[in-house]
Amino acid sequence: MSGERDLARLLAALSVSSRDGEFAFVTRATADPGLAVTASASVRETEGFTYVVPCAVADAHGLPYDFRAAWLTLDVHSALDSVGLTAAVSGALARHGIPCNVLAGFHHDHLLVAADRRDDALAVLAALAQDGHT
Repeated sequence: MSGERDLARLLAALSVSSRDGEFAFVTRATADPGLAVTASASVRETEGFTYVVPCAVADAHGLPYDFRAAWLTLDVHSALDSVGLTAAVSGALARHGIPCNVLAGFHHDHLLVAADRRDDALAVLAALAQDGHT
């Protein structure tokens, strides 16, 4: 069940899918079961809990956020100990001025990019896959 480790193969096989909607990072000082149930991701930090939820959920709860994100998934199955994929994709996006927050799952890496730059990000990542190098 291990994923690919070779960066050249990862880039050659790179395809990206986009979830519908826009997402927000919201924070709570303590665990919030209501948000946890609707969250697409969560992180426990020293300062509290971060939940990544659809913007509509954050709005419905009156929770402030300052970054509207599009959710992109790298459909290639990278190994958790692979080296360079995160740097390659985030570096390519950075060169085009596209903000990117990376979340790693067991099977895939997920990128939360500025929602208004979704199409630009998809184009940059398609070019990266075509070129096959960083």
